[in-house]
Amino acid sequence: MQKNCAQCGAPLNDRAKFCHRCGTPRGGVGPAAGAPGSAAPASTFLPWAVAGIALLSLLAFIVGSSWRRGSAAAPPVAAAPFATRAAPAGRAPDISSLSPQERADRLFDRVMTYVAEGKSDSVLFFSPMAIQSFDALAPHDAHRRYDLGLLGVVSGDAGMARAQADSILAEQPAHLLGLILGMRAAGLQLDTTARRGYSDRFLAALDRERAKRLQEYVEHQDDIDAAVREADGRAATNAQRPPTPPGR
Repeated sequence: MQKNCAQCGAPLNDRAKFCHRCGTPRGGVGPAAGAPGSAAPASTFLPWAVAGIALLSLLAFIVGSSWRRGSAAAPPVAAAPFATRAAPAGRAPDISSLSPQERADRLFDRVMTYVAEGKSDSVLFFSPMAIQSFDALAPHDAHRRYDLGLLGVVSGDAGMARAQADSILAEQPAHLLGLILGMRAAGLQLDTTARRGYSDRFLAALDRERAKRLQEYVEHQDDIDAAVREADGRAATNAQRPPTPPGR
């Protein structure tokens, strides 16, 4: 069994799936994030073929979202929020000194930055590390489940995203972020009936839930606003569509 990281040489414990220092997967060197010419393995193209259907609408609310907790504005697209200091050329930044909470937040921010930049290979490379870092923070509240579900959406794992939505809604059936996540996951699964159901529930709960001023609503206000526009547009389209004649 591999004892040292192939990228930076750091020692690995027996159960580590990723290097604690640079994030490289055990057993090989992953693509340098955002490096020109880097390509995802062939097995990663299938989920992205499905994810691409919902990704265009997803970008509209991710790019405008306040990614860092407590931040009123999104970071510049060109920023590298993952790095705590400049890293040597060709080597991933050192994350070993970060707390589990900081590591999860930095990895999440990095993945979402790559989504905004359209770097799908880097999104697919770093998403498993970000998901694993969130798993280490369990049990999750609704806010963390939403962030974890977003990682599922952008990496093409609709099942995980929908599971997080269901977990949020099992405890809070009208939670706006749970309903948004359900909409996204259903879109990835091409389940138009479920997506319409989440959308209708979202609009019905919107005013009552917004009045609660939950912290996660404040920090994901742009996500909610974008979902309102999308749900309103879908409702208007359905209202204008003529009824289907009998027999069709």
